[in-house]
Amino acid sequence: MELNHTVSEDRLAELVDRFYAKVRADASIGPLFNRSVEDWPHHLEKLAAFWSSVMLTSGRYKGNPVAEHVKHMGSITPAMFDRWLALWAETTSELFEPGIARQFQEKAGRIAESLQLALKFHAGVPTVAAPARPAARSDTPYRSTPVFDQESLPGALRREHRTKAGTWGVIRVLAGRLRLHRTEGGEVEELSENRPGIVAPEQAHWVEPIGAFRMQVDFHDAPPALARQGA
Repeated sequence: MELNHTVSEDRLAELVDRFYAKVRADASIGPLFNRSVEDWPHHLEKLAAFWSSVMLTSGRYKGNPVAEHVKHMGSITPAMFDRWLALWAETTSELFEPGIARQFQEKAGRIAESLQLALKFHAGVPTVAAPARPAARSDTPYRSTPVFDQESLPGALRREHRTKAGTWGVIRVLAGRLRLHRTEGGEVEELSENRPGIVAPEQAHWVEPIGAFRMQVDFHDAPPALARQGA
């Protein structure tokens, strides 16, 4: 079912308003949100743009959800993600017919999983078992793509795709710039020679060229040891 034809921007704004009213009043996750958000009207506008980008592919959201969550990762627990998802399921079921509500819920589940992987990565917690390697992190890729430029970049990399289970990708820009879109988190990150992009296992993403560039993708079977400059 195409959401663009059944869910309007006004309905998304209504969903966001109703959902975060519940979040703010919730005993388990409300205190963190209320402590972290200074301007709720502005924040709700950003969240409506986020869900518009995620569900309607509008491109309205320009922020970085991973960076925002990393600021508070010392206070975020897995149980908080579970509660967030439970309230989301409740609210979407109240506002939409079951088929549409299920699409919102499935997308939110993948977003929560992606964010938890990202928080573990930033905290230095291994998220992929690599029994063949004694080290917790991978310094050497097990495979690399050819070097691509704006003419040779495959169409598959320009469209949404996922890394394999157990595989981490490192997008290295050798010249120029690229945008890395992480679909399920709504995150857009600009990559350059000094800022590679890291993609977690099974994370939906695609790349967008910015003018002339050269790039290569390295594949690792454990979280890469690479420290991103400027992160």
